[in-house]
Amino acid sequence: MKEIFPGVFRSGKDLLTVNLVPGKRVYGEKLLAKGRQEFREWVPQRSKLAAAIMNGLQNMPMKQGSRILYLGAASGTTPSHVSDIVGHDGIVYALEFSERPFRSLIELARTRKNIAPLLADARKTEDYYWVEACDILYCDIADPQQTEIAIRNFEEFIAEGFLLLSIKSQSIDVVKEPLRVYEEEKRKLEKAGFDVLELIDLEPYEEKHCFIVAKK
Repeated sequence: MKEIFPGVFRSGKDLLTVNLVPGKRVYGEKLLAKGRQEFREWVPQRSKLAAAIMNGLQNMPMKQGSRILYLGAASGTTPSHVSDIVGHDGIVYALEFSERPFRSLIELARTRKNIAPLLADARKTEDYYWVEACDILYCDIADPQQTEIAIRNFEEFIAEGFLLLSIKSQSIDVVKEPLRVYEEEKRKLEKAGFDVLELIDLEPYEEKHCFIVAKK
């Protein structure tokens, strides 16, 4: 087993994080005991961040103690692994707009005390203005204005730090070629003053998706 990023491990073909809540699965993933630690399988077909790592991600700013604002947390699959990575000293402000997945997110937060679930619209930052300044913005929302929403939230809650952005080309333009959409969204970030460090296509794990790592 090899640690490839802080709190992220590879064992053969498997990607793993150290389980913050031993014995508890989140989405049916495998659990692996090694020494005094328990590891959770991180399935790339279920997580765009895991898919990016499997496809060669080089810049992974999350670590123990990081403060993350996570837009588009859904039922908590990827946020649960982010929770593992940041540990007890970190926090994940997990924002979700839809009530059904949010109920699962609340249940997840009952055992993972470093997840703070927020039922809110990422376009309305005034509704969660009280969130503390964070180190990293993670944005995975299916919206034609997803890059603009990410920029607005970054300016409000991060100021300086990292942006991890999942781009779904079909949410932005169903006609254009995905690669063209990715480049256009990248240029929006650069125009807003971001240094785009990586742009990773998520095939074959996610169709017509890319993952961007940027810094400001």
